[in-house]
Amino acid sequence: MAAEAAAPAKETALELPASGSAAKADAGSVQFIGNATVLIRYAGFTILTDPNFLHKGEHVHLGYGLKSQRLTDPAIPLDKLPPIDLVVLSHMHGDHFDQLVQEKLDRNIPIVTTPEAAGALADMGFKNRHALATWDALVVRKGGASLRVTAMPARHGPPGGAAPLPETMGSMLEFSGGGKAGYRIYISGDTLVYEDLDDIPRRYPDIDLALLHLGGTRILGVMKVTMDGKDGVKLLQLVAPHHAIPIHYNDYDVFKSPLSEFESEVKAAGLQGKVTYLKHGDIYRFKPANRR
Repeated sequence: MAAEAAAPAKETALELPASGSAAKADAGSVQFIGNATVLIRYAGFTILTDPNFLHKGEHVHLGYGLKSQRLTDPAIPLDKLPPIDLVVLSHMHGDHFDQLVQEKLDRNIPIVTTPEAAGALADMGFKNRHALATWDALVVRKGGASLRVTAMPARHGPPGGAAPLPETMGSMLEFSGGGKAGYRIYISGDTLVYEDLDDIPRRYPDIDLALLHLGGTRILGVMKVTMDGKDGVKLLQLVAPHHAIPIHYNDYDVFKSPLSEFESEVKAAGLQGKVTYLKHGDIYRFKPANRR
């Protein structure tokens, strides 16, 4: 029997009101808040990823009766965030969308996520949900600038073992227009390295920045469900971004691969010049070049 053709990717649109103040012409930044939570600012957009604002000593639920304790504090409390245009949520897990966020986050904020997580958000009363299957895209427009968010392949665990875990996705953020140079950010999401990721560099051969979810998370101390240091370098070599920042590496007690392991693998591969390491609260600033 012939293989069934893949469904074509879908594209939807979202229009946001223009902000009162103009964006700086060439300024862009990524601020690491903790775990997989970052603030991305460029072209007048402010994007929040995987919001996790619990404090050190508090616990999140991972499902199936499992809990994990937070070992760090977020760099910014939830109520001190700047106005957010968009949330990009890789999947519905307590360390990516915790109980505080579930209670306090504005119900009208646009959230881009997986179909499974969008269903959970609907049950919580969140109204502005945008569900993306792999390769689907949401085009967000604001004040003459455009942001295209495309869902990238990701698998939260090994073959077979991923079935009971939440559906997850990576994301490609592509900024354009508004008099700004184009800029492309790949966010891996919680994933292991597997064959579907090979399509990313084929479709996107020119990635400016990659945010890599590491940690070597293990469920029940056995099953690895996020990349460890060696996997992180494999993905770095595969997608070949101009630069990369590791995140999601030291915040919970289920993380078993320290950042030092990734650093050692980066040095062994001779990739030190391509990686910036951020502590909680640190800001990486970028100035896009007109490559596209």
